Amino acid sequence: MISYTHKINYYETDKMGITHHSNYFRFMEEARVYFLDKLGWSYAKMEEVGLYSPVLTVSCEYKKTTTFPDILRIDVEVLKLKGLKMEISYKMYVGDTLVTVATSSHAFFDKNQTPVFLEKKYPELYKELQNHLIKEE
Repeated sequence: MISYTHKINYYETDKMGITHHSNYFRFMEEARVYFLDKLGWSYAKMEEVGLYSPVLTVSCEYKKTTTFPDILRIDVEVLKLKGLKMEISYKMYVGDTLVTVATSSHAFFDKNQTPVFLEKKYPELYKELQNHLIKEE
């Protein structure tokens, strides 16, 4: 698991002072970019080698509200890694309180929009992602 932190900004809140729900999708992207950077596979590196990973689906369950100036910790792990696709888990906390549980799924393509099997074409990245795969208990 890799953790990313984000301080809730005032402009990210609504008229009631609560973080607007749409911002959590941006927080997920920030955390995912940070996660890949820490694995040594930044988006810049991926694009440099011709690998792209578009978002296929996103889901988000809000358990508690957040407000300015909360510090949000986002724990990122790989939920599934199969063939052409990956699913990422995001658990968001303020302190020890779980506030949001979310997932995003992604495919892998080359610059010609041809599907890419990571395990075959980018085994180093595949191995790094596998190292962060949530182990089923």
